[in-house]
Amino acid sequence: MRVGRIVVMGVAGCGKFSVGMALAPVFGARYADGDDLHPAENIAKMCRGEPLTDADRWPWLARVGAALAATGVIMGCSALKRAYRERIVQHAGGPVCFVHLSGSKALIAARMAARPGHFMPLALLDSQFATLEPPEPDENAFSVDIDQPMAVLISEIVAKLDAGL
Repeated sequence: MRVGRIVVMGVAGCGKFSVGMALAPVFGARYADGDDLHPAENIAKMCRGEPLTDADRWPWLARVGAALAATGVIMGCSALKRAYRERIVQHAGGPVCFVHLSGSKALIAARMAARPGHFMPLALLDSQFATLEPPEPDENAFSVDIDQPMAVLISEIVAKLDAGL
């Protein structure tokens, strides 16, 4: 198995970190979390319960793309809009495959409520779903349902990645 540039994407609380960490050793890759690339101003804004604007996101998305420039990286990043995914690809220096973790708002809200210490408050979940533009068929992307055991979810993702989507 050879891994290129992979972004595990979706709304807050969908499991990007857990899935990315589980995928990385399967592909001999390293996992990086896009949240670590947010400037302090973005984190402070989200901590106050304020959704980020596109203007807030553009520099951050460029950083995410630049971090993907080296192959063998699996990145967790919300990448909620098509324009955001295009910005990441623009800065990645090559093709990027987006793995969209899809789930119901109720399931994700329950997961967020059980997640202590994260800067993203549950109050912003509605804005995340309102912003989300699921990947279209012409994008280098696929969606998977997160409402299944982790081992099954990882097997499904690996099979799709191995098949080239």
